[in-house]
Amino acid sequence: MTALTTGLVRLLVRCALWLWHVPAWLTAYGLLLTFLCLPLIAGGLVLREWLTRKVLAQRVRYTLTPARAFDPCQEEIWRGAAVLLRAARSGPWWAPARAQSVRIRLRADGTGETPLDYSLEGHASAQDILSTTPYDKVTVERCRPTRDRARKHTLRAEFVLRGDPGAPLREVPLHPDPLQPIMDAVAAVRADLGDLAEVIVDLQPIPTWRLRLKRWHLAAAARARAQSEARKATRRAIADTDAIEDSFAVQLAHLLDFGDHRGHGGRRMAMTVRPRPVDAAQVWGRLGDDLGLVRLQLLVRCASDQEGRAERSHKSLTSAMDVFAGRSRLRVEGTRLGPWQWNANHLLRRGSFDRRWTTGLVLPRADSWLNISELSGLLKPPTVHCRQPLTAATLPTYELGKPLMPQGWYHAPDGTTRLVASPLEETLFSVSVGKSFYGKTTRAVVQAIAVAAAGQGVFFVDPHADSWDLAAPFLAHESLRDRVWRIDLTGRDAGARLPSWNPLGMDAGQRPDEVVRAAVDSFAIVLGWDDRTAPRASTVLFKALEALVEVNRQAVAAGKPRAQATLFQVRTLLTDVSFREAVLDKLPEKAKAWWTTTFTAYGDDAFAPVLNPLDRLAADPVAHALLGAPTGKWNARTAMDKRRIVWLCLGGTGPTQRLLVNLLMRDVFRAGLSRGNLPEKKRKPFHIWIDELIALDQAGTGSTIADITEQLRKFGIRLHVLAQLLERISAGTRASLLQNASVLSTTAGSTDSVGAVTEQWHGAITVREVAELPRYHHALSFTAGGKQRGPLTVRGPQPAEVFCAIKSKKHLGELTQASTQAVGARTASYLHKLADKQDAVVLAFLTGPADRTPPPPRPEGPCLVKPTEFQ
Repeated sequence: MTALTTGLVRLLVRCALWLWHVPAWLTAYGLLLTFLCLPLIAGGLVLREWLTRKVLAQRVRYTLTPARAFDPCQEEIWRGAAVLLRAARSGPWWAPARAQSVRIRLRADGTGETPLDYSLEGHASAQDILSTTPYDKVTVERCRPTRDRARKHTLRAEFVLRGDPGAPLREVPLHPDPLQPIMDAVAAVRADLGDLAEVIVDLQPIPTWRLRLKRWHLAAAARARAQSEARKATRRAIADTDAIEDSFAVQLAHLLDFGDHRGHGGRRMAMTVRPRPVDAAQVWGRLGDDLGLVRLQLLVRCASDQEGRAERSHKSLTSAMDVFAGRSRLRVEGTRLGPWQWNANHLLRRGSFDRRWTTGLVLPRADSWLNISELSGLLKPPTVHCRQPLTAATLPTYELGKPLMPQGWYHAPDGTTRLVASPLEETLFSVSVGKSFYGKTTRAVVQAIAVAAAGQGVFFVDPHADSWDLAAPFLAHESLRDRVWRIDLTGRDAGARLPSWNPLGMDAGQRPDEVVRAAVDSFAIVLGWDDRTAPRASTVLFKALEALVEVNRQAVAAGKPRAQATLFQVRTLLTDVSFREAVLDKLPEKAKAWWTTTFTAYGDDAFAPVLNPLDRLAADPVAHALLGAPTGKWNARTAMDKRRIVWLCLGGTGPTQRLLVNLLMRDVFRAGLSRGNLPEKKRKPFHIWIDELIALDQAGTGSTIADITEQLRKFGIRLHVLAQLLERISAGTRASLLQNASVLSTTAGSTDSVGAVTEQWHGAITVREVAELPRYHHALSFTAGGKQRGPLTVRGPQPAEVFCAIKSKKHLGELTQASTQAVGARTASYLHKLADKQDAVVLAFLTGPADRTPPPPRPEGPCLVKPTEFQ
């Protein structure tokens, strides 16, 4: 025996003797050893806990807000995941492993701009990493840590990996968005009920030694299974061999065998089955690649103040995780025995769950190791392929009297239906398109009544006078009745009373230049005049109106407003020499010079383009009664400042009616511009609705509409138009409306007409979806909270279902009487007589004695005469 062998034997003997005495030594000194080690162990645990709390207290949170067109590729998601893993490793060197992680928080509380808020949390040392993103269309913003109040009902769930630990989860494509099931699950969350639903994904890098140990364990388990299967196969082979040898056929064959082998009896031997070789790559699966391997802690918590809603959200989120189920899957951790459950909701386990939830501690109940490529759907914010239902916070619900404009009945994902509305302060201009008899006008009437009930001014232009019967029962309410001005120009009732209005009147403190410009522009727009097509006609009309307005100014200054000239005195001025000479005597020398020089060079043919439209107005009984009186109660500026509810009812869309509307709209435009002398805060909003825009636009009103949308926003004027086809509106008007529209809506219709609207939504809703909408349904978008909401589909509201609380049908007579008195309406026959005598009245004023001629007013400054209003 060599010396080496002898030494080895002695060492083994000593080790054996030492092991022999270990139990006796532990028996003698175990208690002392325990007392010495326990303080050290306890101190180590306390130190680890203190370090863990210190690290977890230094966490930051960043919110990721994607753009509507956010559409990342797989490479961008991988790069974003690499950033997250780098952030998970951040922290001080002494930080315990369970305190090093990065958290993805998916939160839905019903108060955000979107149903699901996406945020990242990590240690403060990783803030430079978390504040950057590889995504091009994602905004990163730091926010405060979440602090939630306690709810009455709370449910908790922890998801762990089940199934083959090496098998990957189901590969979920990016289109549709993997977050869509989660988005649908939280779509019913409502802030007013205290709902809250959150999903937390904690990611933590896996240490190399743990990964190797796990691989060894999987390989050993695979070899053990292979050996067990081999032993089972060997036993089955032996059993099969014995069964064959003992069978009747084999025994009979032996008896009948007279050959040489008869004396060589014996049983056959079964071959031992060798274990199948273990394929390490197949056994390890996802664990075979070190790159991108993470430890997952997936927590879900749902809460609400109303019983049953937390359970509903919990079930929906649990079902949403099934989208990742494959050979391995994410399942709720816990066991159940009849009515008893042992899971995160158990009283003994809530504290641990809530601590991990609140602090960011990573202590999953089971090791869930995944590759980040399997979680790509959770590692990015919602994309363009994710349908995001609008929340209650972004869709205000209409309440009577609140500064809201109802848009339609919206069917929410939770099955409830509510009347969504847009804030009036953000509803500046709107465009409503759709086919006839599909609810455009009815919806506009509801909106007009709602605006009036909110205390703002309304001017509704109804070319066919059908909307008045729909709105009158609600406008008859005592809170609205005294503000209503109905201007009935239908002429259907011979005994009806009509208001009067002098577009050239100066008795309300108007500026002469503005009055002249508004009237000339109205005629020029309707008749298509410009400096190229009708220079003489434009000049003649301008000079005639300028002269008559000066006469009216002097008449008002002399205390004789009933001596004012009207539009119908233009013919008298151009054709009656004595009348013209009387007018010229009242004009300043500079204005008189044109009449004594240029005018005399014109022939009678120069006056025909001016006189023809005036003759048509004079021949129309309604227009003659409306425009023939020297004074009237209509004052657009007063209607704006006093928040009146003006309902203009026309008898159609013929040439005369269109000219009347143009005159009124230019007067509204002039009055809107005149509000420049008011401080901005005192410019009360005034909403104008124009139905049947196509007919009015073809008559030239479109130019006025474009001017209103482009210039009068700052003066408090709001405009809402309705049309059947956008294509039939002039290009300039259409471009101006679409550019400035706060609300855009359409009903079903032809693909061409619908496509003109849907292209403004950039593919968010298809033409086919809109074209197949049921009757009285609208696809629309509007502005709320400074952002565009929608497009969404709503059912148009009816006045009776929205304003049943103020319906006052029995007070319609009082409404008619109050409106008639307010507009100073008189019978048509009386107004016709007044118009027929006005030439003589004006001439009497011009030729009669006068104390003095007052000086012209200053061109700027506030009105010198206090405006009158409808009494």
